[in-house]
Amino acid sequence: MKLRSLLFVPADSERKFAKADGIGADALILDLEDSVAPGRKAFARGAVKDLLGGGPRNWSFLVRINPFGTGLTLEDLAAVVRPGLDGLLIPKVNGIEDVDLVSHYVDVLEVATGIPPGDVKLLVVATETPAAMIGFNGYARKNERLVAMTWGAEDLSAALGALTNKEADGNWTFPYQVARAQCLFAAGAAGVAALDTLYADFRDQDGLAESCRLARRDGFVGRVAIHPAQVATINTCFTPSDADLAHARRVVAAFAAAPDVGTVGIDGKMYDIPHLVAARRTLASVGEGHSNG
Repeated sequence: MKLRSLLFVPADSERKFAKADGIGADALILDLEDSVAPGRKAFARGAVKDLLGGGPRNWSFLVRINPFGTGLTLEDLAAVVRPGLDGLLIPKVNGIEDVDLVSHYVDVLEVATGIPPGDVKLLVVATETPAAMIGFNGYARKNERLVAMTWGAEDLSAALGALTNKEADGNWTFPYQVARAQCLFAAGAAGVAALDTLYADFRDQDGLAESCRLARRDGFVGRVAIHPAQVATINTCFTPSDADLAHARRVVAAFAAAPDVGTVGIDGKMYDIPHLVAARRTLASVGEGHSNG
């Protein structure tokens, strides 16, 4: 599942879905949670069911369900876990236990609806509750359905009673820098994709590009989008350049030519096994080679 760009679409808006379909996002997240008013939840579930029955598509079909505690989670799962669904985004998780619980429900629903076991993958928003921030070590235990983790600051700052989560210059305040880093580390421990949070100002393409550059530098491999205008920039930023790919191929080739050494020299610089792992990951992101160390 390619996860450079994941575009949120309100599940109750046929117009917005029509605009998003074909925009170039790797995944569309049909949202049953925050962007759907309480009185529209049932309508939104029905809309997702209808869309799942559509024809071929070149993007992954994801659904953000309502979190535990709302009383809506099981209704969401029963409505949308059916053929055509690629994955579920679980918001406001408190830890791996919530992931495991959703996974068990999906086990049953796959059997009931004729989906091959394990086909429906799980993604989580991992930093939206205070409890989540102290439970990250659980992700190292892993869940076979889990493929990606992202983070968010708005619900967490509301739960903590923060006056703001941004500095005057627009950067995250320290608690939310911690949340971002914890998500990145937990994704690494779980062996899943780390996805950066949304960039709120969809008109600021330069700011988005710079934010994506920093995210990719730190180890994130994709990003959530809140507007179709953001997708092309995100895809470009999280796609290795020709120079990146050429360098990665040189690193892999150098180690292949000297299989009994742990360090190789290229253009006067020394490269060791972590560089080989990174090079393989770069190539794997475009479907070339493999990502194993």
